[in-house]
Amino acid sequence: MKKIQRALISTYDKTNLINLAKSLIQHGVEILSTGGTANTLRESGIDIREVSDYTGFPEMLDGRVKTLHPKIHGGLLAMRNNPEHVVEASSQGIEFIDLVVSNLYPFEATIAKEGVEIVEAIENIDIGGPSMIRAAAKNYQDVAILTDPQQYPDIIAEFSANKGWLSEETRFRLAKAAFVHTAHYDAAISRYLADVDATDTNFPNLLDLQYESAQSLRYGENPHQRAAFYRTHASPEPCAAWANQLSGQPLSFNNILDLDAAIEIVKDFSEPACVIIKHNNPCGLATAGTLEEAFNNALDCDRTSAFGCIIGLNRKVSLKAANTIREAANAGIKVDAIIAPNYTPKALRALSRVKRRPILETGELRQDASIKQVRNVIGGVLVQDRDLHEITPDDLKVVTKRQPTDEEIESLLFAWKACKHVKSNCVLLAQGSKTVGIGAGQMSRVDSCIIAARKAADRAKTSVLASDAYFPFPDGVEIAGEAGVRAIIQPGGSVGDQPVIETADRYGMAMVFTGVRHFRH
Repeated sequence: MKKIQRALISTYDKTNLINLAKSLIQHGVEILSTGGTANTLRESGIDIREVSDYTGFPEMLDGRVKTLHPKIHGGLLAMRNNPEHVVEASSQGIEFIDLVVSNLYPFEATIAKEGVEIVEAIENIDIGGPSMIRAAAKNYQDVAILTDPQQYPDIIAEFSANKGWLSEETRFRLAKAAFVHTAHYDAAISRYLADVDATDTNFPNLLDLQYESAQSLRYGENPHQRAAFYRTHASPEPCAAWANQLSGQPLSFNNILDLDAAIEIVKDFSEPACVIIKHNNPCGLATAGTLEEAFNNALDCDRTSAFGCIIGLNRKVSLKAANTIREAANAGIKVDAIIAPNYTPKALRALSRVKRRPILETGELRQDASIKQVRNVIGGVLVQDRDLHEITPDDLKVVTKRQPTDEEIESLLFAWKACKHVKSNCVLLAQGSKTVGIGAGQMSRVDSCIIAARKAADRAKTSVLASDAYFPFPDGVEIAGEAGVRAIIQPGGSVGDQPVIETADRYGMAMVFTGVRHFRH
């Protein structure tokens, strides 16, 4: 245990600061302070000692230099159980500082403002604060460091229980949090400066990824795997990771993966859209004039697979849409979770009647093309641009004798956008703007064709087909032709393109090339 006798307080965020300072005073702690923090404490009737009076040096350079002084850092770094440190500190008039309360200039909030200039960002890089925090944390055996107002209540309680003493266990815990705090702060600065001077590739030499603990999970993909959920410091855009859970049981590892897939798919569509997710793949996807129509069309794609699904929607959920989902659930479709931008109060009450089902809202959807996609491998990460590439009718190259109709082109473009969200190899059949058969994640493209055609059954007739990569052989096209598919969209570019095209011609199908691949591993 260490008695706290002198504290240095210098904070940007003054939340709960007065309560903490009053607790310190009650236990006979002398308070050193500076700048705006000193003014705030004085205005609340708290007696403080100015840092400049203690060091003998005024604040300098528009406040850039306040606590960068040997009498401050000597008081933090001196080891009390080292006689030489004690003698040397005393000879220089250095007084020990037992507690530092400091949080930093709001760098991330500054750079998040629209149109912020680098000059303003630079001025919000804190120098003295991180130096004090690191010094205090390094010497945690003698010094406590508070970096977050949320820590104050526990410290006040421990002060009261121990009459102004803090345990080494507490000081060590606070030191760990302090180094996390400064590491995150430095990483934010590093990322910002890298973006200011970004090269054309926009991939830095050093990738510094930091995530904060969001929740512990009961287990991972399987019960024998331990797991936890971490997320970014702030929400980069409306997404599953930062969605507000309105009701239901805590999310599982697999829930989070599927909810992410669901909302990212429906973001891609401007019309009312619904996706039904199973095991990170859509088993049904549709756009329509209303959410309830989109839901019914998505569900009709594969009702068998939809049991135990996650539903993603891209519009505010009305009571009518909610009741449509409830009717399907009452008819035997088990819905494990729902995610949407928001819900009317009546819709939320209707959907929340199943107490255990998680209901999440993200806020209005948008996509930021600057956000990279990161995938983990053991020992490293892969970073890439998100697959937000748009194809228009003008981008399509017709390679068959028959031209696709305008209606077929519209359906082909829907199918093309849909297939990029399905695990490769993907073959997807659509009628209009709804899927009717999806073959996902097969090692052979011809197997994906067989699965998609089997799931579609009679609906394959007059459908269109999207393939996320080219057909290396005519066999997949042969299966599509036999099933009654009328048009195909695919990247093209195979050495076997010509026999594939000839097969399409033989079945009277239209085929267009995009020149773009949509693998999703």
